[in-house]
Amino acid sequence: MTVQLGIPQVLGNRPRFEGLRDRYGRVATDLRLSLTDKCNLRCSYCMPAEGLPWLVKDAVLTAAEIVRLVGIGVDSLGVRELRLTGGEPLVRADVVEIVAALRAAHPELPIALTTNAVGLDRKAAPLKAAGLTRINISLDTLHPETFAQLTRRPFFDRVLAGIEAADAAGLGPIKINSVLMRGINDDGAADLLAWCLERGYELRFIEQMPLDADHGWTREGMVTAAEVRELLGERFRLSPDPRARDGAPAERFEVRRQDTDEILGTVGIIASVTEPFCADCKRTRLTAEGKVMSCLFSHEEVDLRELLRSGASDAEIASRWQDAMWLKPRAHGMDHTGLGAADFVQPDRTMSAIGG
Repeated sequence: MTVQLGIPQVLGNRPRFEGLRDRYGRVATDLRLSLTDKCNLRCSYCMPAEGLPWLVKDAVLTAAEIVRLVGIGVDSLGVRELRLTGGEPLVRADVVEIVAALRAAHPELPIALTTNAVGLDRKAAPLKAAGLTRINISLDTLHPETFAQLTRRPFFDRVLAGIEAADAAGLGPIKINSVLMRGINDDGAADLLAWCLERGYELRFIEQMPLDADHGWTREGMVTAAEVRELLGERFRLSPDPRARDGAPAERFEVRRQDTDEILGTVGIIASVTEPFCADCKRTRLTAEGKVMSCLFSHEEVDLRELLRSGASDAEIASRWQDAMWLKPRAHGMDHTGLGAADFVQPDRTMSAIGG
């Protein structure tokens, strides 16, 4: 294998096989595809206050290129689920048209979208009509002032309007993603869970990951999964969900009141840092400019856009994609004690530039 400009090129040392298999026997069937690196919020755990240098328009995959890559993934490489991400995918003007084209090409494919819900009040119904299956929405607090502190934008009411519109459009089950920040919104964890349970939303707490542009993450500063369970346990009783996890990033728990056996709903906790699930990972990622990232924390990227635009065949693109996934590391290296684990180095890309 040689490396040029940080992009690995695998030269004939990978065995032939079907699907997106890596060296450790994992097979990726869940595609996360970023539509854009741009975002209309400036969440402190992701972006600096002034934002980031955005990709130029010609660098971003076109709608036709997106449809072609998804088609290669589904028809040739065993992709069975698709989630559209960003940045913020709703800032892309043709997002509804992209969903419609993907649905027309793949009538049975589950298509989800992860969004901050700013502008979703106008797009929820069109997205549903275009063929979107369901939606994930980021919401870290129920307090407008805390929301503004975390996101550096006063858009709390717009997010709530987007959530309500998604619910009305039938984009369920609606999943709410929340990152707890120590001393900022961690005291509202149980309130947020109660709010979601009352509305039938599935809340998932996500450990803050070292993917922030300011590189201010520390293991000591993050709210761990164990602490999340403790915070929720002050009001609710949690027990493991008996359903199989099946490679899902969230560990699910049934939620009951402290004094009853009635199941109120479920809550998920994604503990990428303290309780990693690398061994069961089924995800493959494409950035907005068409680069394969086998892991959120990967330092290696494989360019598919260059092949797309140079006249390569679907088979050649599929083979390059397989090369990229064959390089997937066994684990990200954070499952060791202390921040400075020798085999973990924070990648240069932020979450917004990767697509979660």
